[in-house]
Amino acid sequence: MIVSQILKSKATGGVLTLTSDANVADAARIMSEKRIGAVVISDDGGATPAGILSERDIVRELGKQGPSCMALVVSDMMTKKLVTCSPSDTTDSVLVKMTQGRFRHMPVMDGGKMVGLISIGDAVKARLSELAAERDALTGMVMGH
Repeated sequence: MIVSQILKSKATGGVLTLTSDANVADAARIMSEKRIGAVVISDDGGATPAGILSERDIVRELGKQGPSCMALVVSDMMTKKLVTCSPSDTTDSVLVKMTQGRFRHMPVMDGGKMVGLISIGDAVKARLSELAAERDALTGMVMGH
């Protein structure tokens, strides 16, 4: 399966973004309310990601600095060096990048513009669906269907 197919199967509504001057406490509240693990940081309305802020980033800083880190702006805490994928990338290649980089969310870029966000859960779900289809096809062949 390729990334564009995964994006089509996800609920529409685009990618939730915040500007780089947003407060970390507000970002954490939004992630909690929306039940999401990361928010993309973009100062141009979402076309170009400047970084990503994840639950892990916040927890890491809470461990280092304590609750005072919640008053920082997201640009102080976000991951700035983004690894992205394209709509034509395969599920396997996305999973390899996420595993090697030890992250769970990846912006999808097409022609220099962000067109979606894929999570490790999205990629695993797609891969499991592929494996089930392959199993069913092989079972059908063995059974003579």
